[in-house]
Amino acid sequence: MTKRFRAPLLASAILSSSFAFAGAAHGQAFYLQEQSTRGQGRAFSGEAADTGASSLWWNPAAIAGMERGEAVLGASAIIPKGDVVDTGTLIVRPGQAARPVGVNAVSRDPINRGIVPSGAIAVPLNDRVAVGLAVTSPYSFTTEYDGNSWARYSALKTELRTIDIQPSVGIALLDWLRVGGALNVEYMKAELGNALPNLSPLQSDGFQRLKGDGWDVGWTAGVQLHNDWATVGISYKSRIKHTLKGSLEVGGLQGQFLSPQNRTIDGATAEFYTPAQIIVAGRFRTTDKLTLNAQVVRFTWADFDSIRLGAPINTAIPENYRNSWSLAGGFDYAANDRLTLRAGVQRGITPTQDGNRDARVPDANRWNYSVGGSYKVTPRFTLDSAFSYIDFANASIDRRTAAYNGTQLVTPILTSGQVQNARAFVASIGGRFSF
Repeated sequence: MTKRFRAPLLASAILSSSFAFAGAAHGQAFYLQEQSTRGQGRAFSGEAADTGASSLWWNPAAIAGMERGEAVLGASAIIPKGDVVDTGTLIVRPGQAARPVGVNAVSRDPINRGIVPSGAIAVPLNDRVAVGLAVTSPYSFTTEYDGNSWARYSALKTELRTIDIQPSVGIALLDWLRVGGALNVEYMKAELGNALPNLSPLQSDGFQRLKGDGWDVGWTAGVQLHNDWATVGISYKSRIKHTLKGSLEVGGLQGQFLSPQNRTIDGATAEFYTPAQIIVAGRFRTTDKLTLNAQVVRFTWADFDSIRLGAPINTAIPENYRNSWSLAGGFDYAANDRLTLRAGVQRGITPTQDGNRDARVPDANRWNYSVGGSYKVTPRFTLDSAFSYIDFANASIDRRTAAYNGTQLVTPILTSGQVQNARAFVASIGGRFSF
């Protein structure tokens, strides 16, 4: 192996995998929206306009003017289902004809089941000012493909864990006007791996594994307008620039040209942006029992345009996400003094694009159908529950890559696949305690 191949081979090996995150099977791309059991029951259709600690993640103005303190705790069990299917993916090794890439042409349920916790607390300082703290996990999942999967050169295991700590303040400037602001202190930890092809199809695959973590900061600001029968909420959650620092391990490469790349590199870095959110919501009380809700969210996923890898790799991986949106409508119905019933529907548009979608992010447009309810067990404790069914459209997996790109050993992967029969079930339970 001559030195002139060394840096390009390291960079192009990473390019073959793409440092991206698999789609959480119920949010947008790798975003989780399950931050409130109450909100899930109406398909997240009025969160920026509702009040109390349950809505703190969406709008810090939600806690302004509180009369009592409130603590909220919840957990969502997520069960994703679906197939990632090969429809003719080919690999073209140097000097060889194109041949099928995989052994296992169908990867079933690659996104793991999991539980997402969330919590918040808010305390009034006086009749107009309140402070709060929300702890959530907006980007968390694990996805795994078998070692003989057709998608192995794009993804084997991808794991992402995020903790978002949001200290907030809300102020009731007037009886009808509330404002709020918050910091989003976010810890992110990631591990991902994929197979690397050796030059002979008779040789077993090599692998690469990238790990990293880091702390970063963003912010949230919001406003709410209130009258006797309606509330309108508008909030903005900033994009966050993430810088992960960790290590890159490459192994299993064989032969005189590839084996010198087997190594572990400490101090590897990756930089990318998670999107901003512009949220507009309304809650409209039509009778003493019935409240209608609506919410639209604009995601600036185009900020996730590439992933920039630092020394010694020194390259940028294009992602080419597009801005996207979700639209939700729902209702709250107070059946009696203790029981409130909810339901809602949400439409979400994927930020991934045809021609740029890979097996790490098998995302698609979806419909979210949700039901839920709250029961006031005591004057100070309320139990919330919710259930959602998310139905995904079929979508292509068609992002073409190349291992060892830019060298004489370039090995194109001509990806052709599809996400089929994808759906998810989400069951949540939570409690709200006032004090």
